[in-house]
Amino acid sequence: QVQLVESGGGLVQPGGSLRLLCTASMNIFNLNSLSWYRQSPGNQRELVGTINKGGATSIADSVRGRFTISRDNPKNTAYLQMNNLKPEDTAVYYCNAAFGIHQYWGQGTQVTVSS
Repeated sequence: QVQLVESGGGLVQPGGSLRLLCTASMNIFNLNSLSWYRQSPGNQRELVGTINKGGATSIADSVRGRFTISRDNPKNTAYLQMNNLKPEDTAVYYCNAAFGIHQYWGQGTQVTVSS
């Protein structure tokens, strides 16, 4: 069992930045991958980006150049740095961990981009 806790969401103006944190209850180096998803009202949950066991990252086309994923293994924490935020980035952001054959989810953190 892996518990994930997201934090760092909030209200930000267009063009602003936020950094989301996902803290795991275990050594994240042992996870297959950590991913960030987001879901806005009326839409399906979409993959924002992933960092795999080896540290390689991938980012969705819709946020490439603005969002980056990183991790701090000793802190068991993954980060989603979001820059130049747009109103369409408004969503609940979820952390996902793949460990063996299982998937684990955090409770989500709300990001609202509005003037």
